Parts: sequence; C-alpha cells; structure tokens
Amino acid sequence: MQSESRVDPKIIEEILKFSKNVINAPKLVAAPDEIVLEVTPHDTVQMMDKTRLIHYRSLTEKQHKTPLLISYALINRYHILDIQPEKSWVRNLLQQGFDIYMLDWGTPTSMDKYLDFDDYVNGYLDSYVEYIKNESSNEKISLQGYCTGATIATAYTSLHPESVKNYIATAPVIDGWRDTTVISNLAKHMDVEKMVEIIGNMPPEFMYYCFSVLKPFEQGIEKYVKFFKNIDNKKFVDNFLRVEKWLGDTPPIPGELFKQWIKDIYQDNLLIQNKMYIEGQRIDLKKIDMPVFTQVAVGDHLVSPECSMPLHYAIGSEDKTLRMYPTGHVGMIASSLSQKKVLPELGQWLAERS
Repeated sequence: MQSESRVDPKIIEEILKFSKNVINAPKLVAAPDEIVLEVTPHDTVQMMDKTRLIHYRSLTEKQHKTPLLISYALINRYHILDIQPEKSWVRNLLQQGFDIYMLDWGTPTSMDKYLDFDDYVNGYLDSYVEYIKNESSNEKISLQGYCTGATIATAYTSLHPESVKNYIATAPVIDGWRDTTVISNLAKHMDVEKMVEIIGNMPPEFMYYCFSVLKPFEQGIEKYVKFFKNIDNKKFVDNFLRVEKWLGDTPPIPGELFKQWIKDIYQDNLLIQNKMYIEGQRIDLKKIDMPVFTQVAVGDHLVSPECSMPLHYAIGSEDKTLRMYPTGHVGMIASSLSQKKVLPELGQWLAERS
C-alpha cells in the first residue's frame, strides 16, 4: 500500500500570501518615479557646463575648519549618498560638524562627447576646488572620491597635491588588471575605439546591461521575490523604491572619457604603474603625500577589493590608513553598517586632521 503524499500547509500558505502580495502591489506601492527623496538641504553655488557644485547647509553650530568636497562616481547620481535621512552619508558627516560640498557631474549630451580626463580633472574638479578654497579662506581642502569619482580624485590629488590636505578614497578604481568583476572582464575585451566611433557617448542602456550581468539572479528574480514577500513592510518597501529610483537614473558617459577610461585603467592598467598621462602630465601616485584614508568593501561586486587596495601601497604618504568592511559597494555608503561603523571611523580620522 503506497503512503499518501502530503503537501505542507505552510508552503500553500506562503504561495497564497505571495500571490496576494503580487496582486495587491499596485495598490500598496508607489512607482519609483513618484518617490520624493528627502535630500539634505543644500544650495547650488557654482555651475560649469552640465556640472554643478552643491554646498550643504550646516547642521551644527561649530564646524571643522577644513571643508570636504565629495567627487561622486560617473555612474548613477550622487543621491545614494543622501538616499534617506537615517542612511545619509552627507547628513552623518554634517552632524559631525563637517562643511560638505558635492560635485554633481550632471547629464552629458552629444555635444559633450569629446570631454576627456583633462576636462574632468584639470577643468571641472580643479575649478570647484579653487572655488571652495576661496570661499572658505583655506589654502587646502579635504577631498573624497567614490568609485569612478575616486579615480578622478586620485588623478587630481597626484597632479595638484598642494590643494589637498586630506584624501579619502572610497572603493576607488585603481588597478584594472587586479579587478575580478564582470565589468572589468567586459572592459578588457572591448573594442572601445569602434564603440565610441559608432555610439558616441556611452548610453545608460549599456550601463544597465553591465549591472544586469554582474549578479543576474540577485539583480533580477531574487530581489523582486524579496520585494513581494515584504510588501507589508513599509520600511523595506520605502528603501527598495529609493534604491530603484537611484538605479534607474544613470547619465551617459562622454565618449572620449569612456574610451580613455577603458584603455588606460582596464586594458593597459597605466594608473597603478604611474604611466598614465593627462594632457602631457604624468600621474605619479608617489606624489600623493598627504594623509590618505582608503575604504574598501570586502563584498564589492562593482569594484573588487583587489582593484582598490593597491592605492594604499602605491602612494607616497606616510600617514595612510586602510579599512576593509564586511559589506558591498552600496552598503559601505548607505546602510546601517555605514552609519554605525564606516562614518564614525572616517569622521574621527578626518577630525584629527582638519
């Protein structure tokens, strides 16, 4: 006599609940474009072409003397550093008494396809640094670069060390040959000359494709399964939609800059070898001799730790700190860990040198 097979009632209950959540989702959840980010109060104080310099309003009576300029990445928007009040990188540093500026790279158009490293490093970034120095009556400022923004900031700090008092490199793209990510492997096999010749600026759709192949299951099916399972969790849904809104807002990258990036950083790996040139100026990492704080995420799937860590060993500074955190690329800047661990350590380090 065969035993009667049974289905666990809990499984049926979970299936029914999940189906109900999928059906009710449109009634319960706003579309990402309807989400209003609660950004920290700020003013646009300077503009150049499509870029602009943002100055955040102080949240404390006393401030550290040296202002901090954040050079955000070229991919997505700076909003991830101010995604919501309780996870805001910017707000946390403001509450620690720092004077914060942010460089918004804006949205390049077809007119900007010939912008290159020189325009970004010696043009936009240098001009904004000079503005902050004049406004704050400081001979030097503190500079932080995040992801690809850290590559630009690293080049700037090497070429203009006289303007940088402290440098913070957060998940920097430095050693292209050591980068084990999918993006790095794609970049190493691109015919980037032909791509830029045909397409011009690198469009957002290409960046979306790159993100989708990083973790296809996690970035596709899995995250939406988690979303529907947690449809009744207001805090989870709010955070999910904010991140989705951020992920969906990716500007194009100027063609010439993209071409230089792929060839010099990933294919020929010139930066870490001190062989990269910008308009005839050689980037020598040994010239970075001011205090440097390098932040690396162990689980980073966009910029592998092996790509970022070599900066710590290549620079000329004797006052240098390397910190590794058990999180991912976004987790390092917009999470509970970021608020409880990463930012307090950075704030203490920076306060002692400001």
